[in-house]
Amino acid sequence: MLKKFAAALAIVLLGASWGLAQDKISIGGSTTVLPIAQKAVEVYMAKYPQVSISVSGSGSGDGIKALTEGSIDIAGSSRGLKDKEVAVAKERGVTLVSHVVAIDCIVPIVNPENPITSLTLAQLKSIYNGQIKNWKEVGGLDKPIVVISRDFSSGTFETWQEKVLGSDRVRVDAQMQNSNGGVAGSVAGNKYAIGYVGIGYVNTKVKGVNVDGVRATVASAKDKSYPLSRELYMFTNGEAKGAVKNFLEFVMGRQGQSLVEAEGFVAAY
Repeated sequence: MLKKFAAALAIVLLGASWGLAQDKISIGGSTTVLPIAQKAVEVYMAKYPQVSISVSGSGSGDGIKALTEGSIDIAGSSRGLKDKEVAVAKERGVTLVSHVVAIDCIVPIVNPENPITSLTLAQLKSIYNGQIKNWKEVGGLDKPIVVISRDFSSGTFETWQEKVLGSDRVRVDAQMQNSNGGVAGSVAGNKYAIGYVGIGYVNTKVKGVNVDGVRATVASAKDKSYPLSRELYMFTNGEAKGAVKNFLEFVMGRQGQSLVEAEGFVAAY
């Protein structure tokens, strides 16, 4: 009896291994979530080399659209779902299920040579809607402010719109970038620029600015005392199954969350 059980177990395990070997996972969406996804995929594929995973980033909205259309398996997003996205998915027979994979702060950034260290939400709003155009108006140098923003397909832009601009529009001369890295690079190269990025993109070439006197940290992100804190998501079509489920469990598990922290973001669990 014991030999029969062992043989049956071996067949089950072989079948599970073969199932994983047939699986390919495609991930798209948010460029904020991208470094988390890339690092998780790197480590995960080292553990499960029989699983093939591709990763790309073009924006939260694009990722959710691609998931709804069935061209990817996981959509990274730096914002929650819109009612319209849920409705469109439902029309296609798709149920979008969210998985929180990290906590983030949207951090206003300036060039390290800029003396500004803190701005209020009201000041940020006035800078981005064009009412404030010179750094001297917020205690800085007598120089025009160069505004860098994410593009309209970005979840980070949409969160910034909601939490900072409200019903106002971003100023017409804002330089729109399609990635966090693009924003950081533009600010690093211009002494008079301001932008905003996910906390994992703040580096020595840019300087994070406090908001309403609160610094973006692990503690202020988790207790929501930082005004621009948010969750980061991975969405699936229905409840995750097979290799997709295994990958998401890895990301949200102890090792995956340590990778989240290693990439400069805040663990959600």
